[in-house]
Amino acid sequence: MSFLGLRVSSFRNLADGELVTDARRVFLVGENGQGKTNFLEALYYLCYGASFRGAVDAQVPARGSPGFFLSGTWEADPPETISVRFADREKDIRLNGKPLHDRKELVSHNPAVVFCHEDFSFADGEPERRRFFFDQCASMLSVAYIDTLRSYKRILKQRNAAIRDADVGLIEALDLQFAGVGLELMRDRLALLEAFAPRFPAMYEAVSLVGRKVDLDYRPSWPVDADIPAVAARLEAAREGEIAFGTSLSGPHRDRWIFRSEGADFAATASTGQLRLASLILRAVQAALYAERAGKWPVLLLDDVLLELDVGKRRRFLALLPGPETEAQAFFTFLPEEPWQEYSDSDTLVYRVEHGRFAH
Repeated sequence: MSFLGLRVSSFRNLADGELVTDARRVFLVGENGQGKTNFLEALYYLCYGASFRGAVDAQVPARGSPGFFLSGTWEADPPETISVRFADREKDIRLNGKPLHDRKELVSHNPAVVFCHEDFSFADGEPERRRFFFDQCASMLSVAYIDTLRSYKRILKQRNAAIRDADVGLIEALDLQFAGVGLELMRDRLALLEAFAPRFPAMYEAVSLVGRKVDLDYRPSWPVDADIPAVAARLEAAREGEIAFGTSLSGPHRDRWIFRSEGADFAATASTGQLRLASLILRAVQAALYAERAGKWPVLLLDDVLLELDVGKRRRFLALLPGPETEAQAFFTFLPEEPWQEYSDSDTLVYRVEHGRFAH
């Protein structure tokens, strides 16, 4: 589904009012700091009820305002509405006027995939950043994964507390649950790797033309063929060391995702440009997988990422995105000096952005 329009009140530096977005591509053109990214953040809030920038809700209201309000209309028959209100330190999310009590209800409804500078850490950052991306991707493809991940995190927290207290009896009681939910996460991640495996190398090469295969590898901290008793035995054997360190030393929270090329760690030798492109391709695969599973494309939010590619790579990257026949919607941000006119067509809506105001 596409956004037909949205209403904004007291959100960051955006001027209060309504904006029409009924187009396949919407370009936001303006200097840095004018509100382009804030607009994408508002759309993301309407898709997921949260910010993609890691901001807590209390940081988002306009200066001097105690809260904010967002409302969007999605293309459907009949059109659907989503609203997010933050006031008195409480957040209220409503779909067609009915309150939603769990944000996971939004995930499969009208999701978004955001391409932004922070994604660079998926390629060049710490292992937890890659786990974050793949967990996010798996959650988008299956709401059930969200429940499994939540269960695992809850049990991990309880187990770590028991380890710090050296409560062996409680650790033993938790280990079977920990192993069972952890193995379920592992199986889901292995299935995700199987989905990414043929797509990522092909899409990366299509844009980079690097001439050598760059693929992904998933390395769980438990053997892939282990069962619950086998994992429980491993945990028992490691118990003394875990108590000494005061934390759980194995499990899906320590799994690793690795880029490989010609048998070596690609991230260790790749250039900054190659790593930035890898992060963009991860997002492109995420969007394509969702389209295949759901039969519709997510809303695409691209925040100044084309600026990081040379002209040839820009064109080849844009060729990976859904075409006009898909009716997918994408929002792009551009600096004024960028050649954004080259990427527009008859179904492109262009807004000039200045001081949080949008001029068509």
